[in-house]
Amino acid sequence: MAVLSPTSAKFFSSSFKSGTDPYSSSSDKSNRRRFSSLSPHSPSFNSAAAGFGLSSSMILRFPPNFVRQLSIKARRNCSNIGVAQIVAATWTDGNSGLAAPAASSSAANAASTAVPAATEPVTTSAPADDVAPIRVAGNVHSNKYSSSFMSSDGSISIHAGERLGRGIVTDAITTPVVNTSAYFFKKTADLIDFKEKRSTSFEYGRYGNPTTVVLEEKISALEGAESTLILASGMCASTVLLMALVPAGGHLVTTTDCYRKTRIFIETILPKMGITATVIDPADMGALESALNEHKVSLFFTESPTNPFLRCVDIELVSKLCHSKGALVCIDGTFATPINQKALALGADLIVHSATKFIGGHNDVLAGCISGSEKLVTEIRVLHHILGGTLNPNAAYLIIRGMKTLHLRVQQQNSTAMRMAEILEAHPKVTHVYYPGLPSHPEHEIAKRQMTGFGGVVSFEVDGDLHTTIKFIDALKIPYIAPSFGGCESIVDQPAIMSYWDLSQSERLKYGIKDNLVRFSFGVEDFEDLKTDILQALAGI
Repeated sequence: MAVLSPTSAKFFSSSFKSGTDPYSSSSDKSNRRRFSSLSPHSPSFNSAAAGFGLSSSMILRFPPNFVRQLSIKARRNCSNIGVAQIVAATWTDGNSGLAAPAASSSAANAASTAVPAATEPVTTSAPADDVAPIRVAGNVHSNKYSSSFMSSDGSISIHAGERLGRGIVTDAITTPVVNTSAYFFKKTADLIDFKEKRSTSFEYGRYGNPTTVVLEEKISALEGAESTLILASGMCASTVLLMALVPAGGHLVTTTDCYRKTRIFIETILPKMGITATVIDPADMGALESALNEHKVSLFFTESPTNPFLRCVDIELVSKLCHSKGALVCIDGTFATPINQKALALGADLIVHSATKFIGGHNDVLAGCISGSEKLVTEIRVLHHILGGTLNPNAAYLIIRGMKTLHLRVQQQNSTAMRMAEILEAHPKVTHVYYPGLPSHPEHEIAKRQMTGFGGVVSFEVDGDLHTTIKFIDALKIPYIAPSFGGCESIVDQPAIMSYWDLSQSERLKYGIKDNLVRFSFGVEDFEDLKTDILQALAGI
């Protein structure tokens, strides 16, 4: 293992202390460098490391007192500490192709003189037990996560964005929460370098946060996307995407069954910008082709499965039809989750989730995300930076934590929902069940082709009217009556009341919402307990 000599360690520890450390001297502060933007796996890292006589796989070791100093700094401000700021004083964005500023050149020369070529390991005089390895930070937005030894969604959900390179330098297993509204520059020259793209950094909290970046990279890895943007809610994600990608006077296509607030935005807000929409049945490909031929369609936007009837669109076919006419395809995959469905691999350009639901998974956080190509996500990100809707880093941490059990939760929810859908379909007091895993579902064959599991939500109609359905729901002991889904706790609601109570019965029926419709989100409780509870509630009506 390559290590540094006591001399070189002393050079680094004395020359590059945190500018926010009250114990640093003024001369020390002048040499402090902010958060590095280089990945230890990138060509720019390798070339920079070679200049210091370091290899990309090197683990740098420092005397114990330096490690203690670093730990103190870490507790104060984990966004501004680590080896990245120590050895990266002269490094610039590897994509810029520009030379480092002159002010950094002297530091580079000094460092290269102080650090010998790592052809042979050089040990320190400190005992091995007292020396801790410090690893180099990753970049601000690496947008790449690949590992030959992590091919399953479960492993990726746990480790992506963290295990193989995280922008925050820490030896903690969990990702720290960086609570800051802004990021400082030591001197104006550094700010100019950043503005002229010779270096990469965070700037203002609305534009990015190290904790949030970890979450974005984790979702990108799970979706197989180049880039992900995390926002304050699922609706924030949908509305910003629609405004960013459909031009004023443009046209989009959506489907009849969808989240009501999305429909309201499309029907009432977008027309103020001259944007019109064609609404089709999720399975009506003829209507889609007609819309593509009659209008200059910018975007096809739908859910799959949809809310609340869990209709499924043929993502591969829709993508081919839309792309042939120059239209983009965006799928809201909230009900599917990235575990059950890979919309980008099926041909979609963008995938949206309300991360509030299955991705967060604990009914304790609001968030939304958009994943796709770097080009499209960047276009949406520009508008997002103007409009706001930024996710708090504490919320990002909760979602990171929640995603570590995503595959386990979804497996349990898939299993429970499938088994209960079959039981409900055979029950004499249930008139209809909507679940893509059932052969009776109109898009069952499509769902089998493009989904590996059918999700944790089942919608069904009980044999009765509004009040009979209320009696059934109130008799349930386990689920909460609430307007969400996808969490560990089971949730039930009556859409006629929860989402459409402001409309008359006849108006609700235009959207297919009957008074006896129930939407049941299965949590991770024991299957037998849930089955017993549902059956006893049905027995009482």
